[in-house]
Amino acid sequence: MKLFSKKKFRIKLKSKYLLAIMTLFCISCIIVTFASGISTSPLQNIAGTVIVPFEKSITKIGDVYAKSLKSLREKEDLIAENEELKKQIEVLTTQNGELLADQSELLRLQELYNLDVEYSALPKIAAEIISKDPGNWYNSFMINRGSRDGIRVNNNVIAGKGLVGIVTQVGPNWAAVRSIIDDSSNVSAMTVSTLDNCVVHGDLELIEEGKLRFEQLYDQENKVTLGERIVTSNISEKFVEGLFIGYVSEVKPDTNNLTKTGTIVTPVDFQHLKEVFVITVNKSDSMESAGEEAKLEE
Repeated sequence: MKLFSKKKFRIKLKSKYLLAIMTLFCISCIIVTFASGISTSPLQNIAGTVIVPFEKSITKIGDVYAKSLKSLREKEDLIAENEELKKQIEVLTTQNGELLADQSELLRLQELYNLDVEYSALPKIAAEIISKDPGNWYNSFMINRGSRDGIRVNNNVIAGKGLVGIVTQVGPNWAAVRSIIDDSSNVSAMTVSTLDNCVVHGDLELIEEGKLRFEQLYDQENKVTLGERIVTSNISEKFVEGLFIGYVSEVKPDTNNLTKTGTIVTPVDFQHLKEVFVITVNKSDSMESAGEEAKLEE
């Protein structure tokens, strides 16, 4: 029965009651001390043993709570700042993408303008590519201009800084183009410095390196070197003379020791074509004009 009473007392003795008892005890000791005039040293010892550690514990708890609260506020501030920075990054990323797109568009239009100026003597019309054959390369594609715009079969097509291909089919408002990188393409060409003739072939495997293949180059005096400019030849039946094809990147003699073969680096990006110029006069037109002039002279 006694054990049960102690257990019941411990359950009811809460911390607030204990604090009240200790407070009353301390006040009583102070009153007794002043009333009796006895030394306060024993009480100071008791205070140092009981109350001071209690105060230190309270102070430590308060410091820990203050630090935790400060840390929580700093964390909330960092989270808010991080969210704001994320929003700023998203805005800057969007703006940067728009600027890059604008820059790419400007460079592409600048190339077309320069090309238009370079071949200003040739009549031409701008066209957009509307479809292409499957694959990574624009070896065969369609444009949004046709016979209504004066486009004809065998019109030469240029873009970037040089020759792209030739028109093979024409409709009222569309035209099909076969580019010079196509395996079936053959272009009669010549070197600029020596006027030696050669034939440039399309090669879809070689274009992976940005190159074309040439052969049948007659260079008996070994004057053709790396970096030589290759353009369409004056003897070409379908290509207007002087259209830039590329630079010689490799040249080596054939087994017959009479001709040479090699590779050409093309200045045209055949993987990212978008707009082109179509030259609206054919090589046959100039040949017919020359024939008519010869007849008039006779």
